[in-house]
Amino acid sequence: MIDAQAPAPATSLSTVRTAAPELVSLYKSAGDSLRAKGLEGLRAAVYLVLDRSGSMRPYYKDGTVQLLGEQVLSLSAHLDDDGTVPVVLFSTDVDGSTDLRLDGHRGRIDKLHQNLGHMGRTNYHWAMDEVIDHYLESGSDHPALVVFQTDGGPTSRLADERYLCKAARLPLFWQFIGFGDPDDNEFAFLRRLDDLAVPSHRVVDNAGFFHAGRDPGSVPDDVLYDRLLREFPTWLSDARAARIIP
Repeated sequence: MIDAQAPAPATSLSTVRTAAPELVSLYKSAGDSLRAKGLEGLRAAVYLVLDRSGSMRPYYKDGTVQLLGEQVLSLSAHLDDDGTVPVVLFSTDVDGSTDLRLDGHRGRIDKLHQNLGHMGRTNYHWAMDEVIDHYLESGSDHPALVVFQTDGGPTSRLADERYLCKAARLPLFWQFIGFGDPDDNEFAFLRRLDDLAVPSHRVVDNAGFFHAGRDPGSVPDDVLYDRLLREFPTWLSDARAARIIP
């Protein structure tokens, strides 16, 4: 749905060209996807949550995770007035956090990752809690799109399911992205989260999931944005109907 009071992107193309010229192509691709979904002019907070469990090491090493950060930042430039993407890195617990900005994104995620040391197991709910706290403390009255990347199912599945269901009453949409073998049974949990019943488990369907494959960096930008935004418009409509967002 187009926000009639804010038909223009949160950040202009000329600003992107000045602050981060290497992101212009991503910015344009993100804009095309937003227009195709009827979301041009929407204002929304954007978060990025990154798996830092031990099996993620190759994706940090080859730059795939840094690339995802830049793709999400370019999408956020259309949606988020403050021009900042809060980033949470997690494994067994929350390992660290940072902000991505157009004028300070280069190598930002890689540097933080390298300084965090040990890579642990996979627990979603601590990272979810971090995002929820940040959103509530921000005082935002806009909806939020949370891009949540992982390469496998969590250790604490019951806790993670409970967090997602409780969070359904908040204006947060959780878009999960899987990295790795699409046939891995570890992703069965995410597919189940995506299909949790409404209203018996949650007040609205507040999550989506798609798999980016063994080589996520090779997914074309337009395809990535289409998948990131595929279920978001439906959630916006359902969340408005349920008075979760204005």
